[in-house]
Amino acid sequence: MKRSGAWLTRYALEQIGVTHTFGIPGEHNSEIYQQLEESDFITPCLVTHEASAAYMADAVSRTTDSIGTLMIVPASGITNAASGIGEAYLAGTPMLIITGGVDRAEKHYFQRQDIDHQALLAPITKDTFLIDNHSNIVTTIFEAYNTATSGEPGPVFVEIPINLQSSIEETGELPTFNTNQKEDKQNTSNNTIDDQAINQAAEILLKAKNPCIFVGWGAKNAYKQLQSLASLLSAPVATTLQGLSVFPGSHPLHTGMGFGPCSVPAAQNAFEQCDCLLAVATRFSETSTGNFGIQPPENLIHMDVNPEVFDTNYPASIKLQGDATVLIDALLAKITALQPVPRNNETLIKQIASDKHAYLAQWRKHKTERVNPANFFTALKKQLPTNALVACDDGNHTMLAAELLPINQVAGFISPSDFNAAGFCVPATNALKLTHPGKTVIGIVGDGAMLMSGMEAITASKYQLGVIYFLFNDGELAQVAQTQDSAFQHTCTKLEDADWIAFSQAVGCEYVALEDDEQIQTALDTAFQLTLENKPVLVDVHIDYSKHTAFMEGILKTRYERAGAGTKARYLARALTRKLIG
Repeated sequence: MKRSGAWLTRYALEQIGVTHTFGIPGEHNSEIYQQLEESDFITPCLVTHEASAAYMADAVSRTTDSIGTLMIVPASGITNAASGIGEAYLAGTPMLIITGGVDRAEKHYFQRQDIDHQALLAPITKDTFLIDNHSNIVTTIFEAYNTATSGEPGPVFVEIPINLQSSIEETGELPTFNTNQKEDKQNTSNNTIDDQAINQAAEILLKAKNPCIFVGWGAKNAYKQLQSLASLLSAPVATTLQGLSVFPGSHPLHTGMGFGPCSVPAAQNAFEQCDCLLAVATRFSETSTGNFGIQPPENLIHMDVNPEVFDTNYPASIKLQGDATVLIDALLAKITALQPVPRNNETLIKQIASDKHAYLAQWRKHKTERVNPANFFTALKKQLPTNALVACDDGNHTMLAAELLPINQVAGFISPSDFNAAGFCVPATNALKLTHPGKTVIGIVGDGAMLMSGMEAITASKYQLGVIYFLFNDGELAQVAQTQDSAFQHTCTKLEDADWIAFSQAVGCEYVALEDDEQIQTALDTAFQLTLENKPVLVDVHIDYSKHTAFMEGILKTRYERAGAGTKARYLARALTRKLIG
C-alpha cells in the first residue's frame, strides 16, 4: 500500500504510545499536523510558544507512561523550544522533538532555514536524526524513542524534510513497535548487578552508626523499596528538589530537600553525624547540594544509571551503575538477609517530627500584613487531595513549597532543575491536567515567571482545564533580590506593576484576590470551587518574602564562607551601609 511520509510519522507515533503532541504548525510540518488531526489516539495541542510546548512535553514524560512529544517548525521553532529541551536534558527527562525540514530534494530553499539543526541541538539532546529516506521514517522514530527512554533518559531530535512528508510511496508491511522493547534493552544494557559491590554496600551500611539516604528523581519507581530500606537501617532520608515526590513527605524518616547548610533543621540535625551516605539517582548538582555546600562522609555509596556522574562532584567509595529500582531491590534483599528486623528508630523519628514542627511554628510566628507563606501552605495542604499534582517554576516560591508543602504523591511534584528554566510552571500545569483530567492540579508561580509564559493560560481556557495558578506576587524577582542583599545594591529586580485582573479576563481565567492571612481559606474555597466548572483560576497571592527560606540562608552563608577576605569585607560594608541608611 502507498502511504505518505506524514502518515508514516503519525503511524510511528501511535505505535510508541504518544497521546499528545505540543507545538505550532507551520509550512514545514502542516502535512504531519493534518495526519495528527485524523488520529484516534493522538491529540495535537496548539500552544502560544514553543518553549511552552517543551515544558508541556516535559511534564507529560515525568508523570505518565507516554513520552512527551514536540511537533514544531524548524529554525525559530527549535530555538524557541531550546530552554525546555535543555531543561529535559539536565533533568533526565525523555522527550521526542520532531520538526519538519526544508526540501532536501531542491536547492533553492530559504537560507534562513538551511541551518544545521543537528549541530544546534547536539549539546542538549542524547541524539539527533535527519531522515533522508521515506522508508526510514517509522524505524527512525522507533529508534529515537528507544534512545530517549533507555539508560539515563533524555530528549532526542528527529528532522523530517518536507519533501518526505508529502511524498507517497509503496510501504509494504509496516513494522510494529514492541512495547517491551524499552524494558528489554534496559535489562540487557544497564542492569548487570555487581554482586560484590552490593555486598560491600550492605556491610558498610549495616556497620554505620548513622547511615543516611539521599534520593533523586530517577529513583521514583523504587519508592516502596526505599521506605523499607530506610526503616531497616533507621536512616533519615533527604531528597533532591525533583526527588521530593519520590519519598513521601508524610513518612516519619523524610527530612526534606537536601542536607547540610541549605536544608531545613530536620535534615541538618538528622544528617549531622552521618557516617555513611547512600545516594540514589542524584548527580549532586548545584541546587540539590546548596551550591555544593554539603559535605558527604567518606563512606559514600553512589547509585546512578549514568556512570559519568560518579566522582564528578564528590568521590564515592562504592559506585553502582544501573537502574535504581533494580539496584535498590538487590541491596534491600541483601540487607534484609543480614538484618531482617528493623533497627529502633523511635528517637530519630521524634527528633525529625520535633524539628519540623518547630520550623513551621517559627514561620507562622512571622508577622506580616501580607500573606504568610507558612499559613498559606498549611491551609493549602489541608485542601489538596493526597494524589494532587503540583507544578512550580524557578524562584523563591519553589523553595518555599519545598520546605513548607509536604508532597505525598509519587511524581506529584515537578519543577525546573539546574537548567533554571523560568516559565515552566504555567504550561506544565496545563499538561498535567490534560493528561490527568481526574486529578486536582495546581501551579505555584512567581510573578516574574508568570510574565514569561503566562499567556499559556489561554491554552488552559481553550481546553477547559480546571487548574489553579497560585501567583506569588511581590513585584520583584525575589530570589535574585535576596541574593543581592548580601553582596550588591539591588539591580534590575523590580517588576513593573501588572494588572492581573485585566490579564485574567484577557486569557479567560477566573480571578481570585488573596491579600492577607484572613482571606486564605475563603480564597482557596472559591478557587477550588471554580475549577469544578472546568475553568482555569488565577489566585493573586500577595506573598510576604521578607523572611528567608533555609535554602536561601544556607546559600548566602556558603557563598560568604567561600569568598576571599576582600570580597567578605565588601559584603560586610554593603550590609552595614544598608542597615544604617537603608
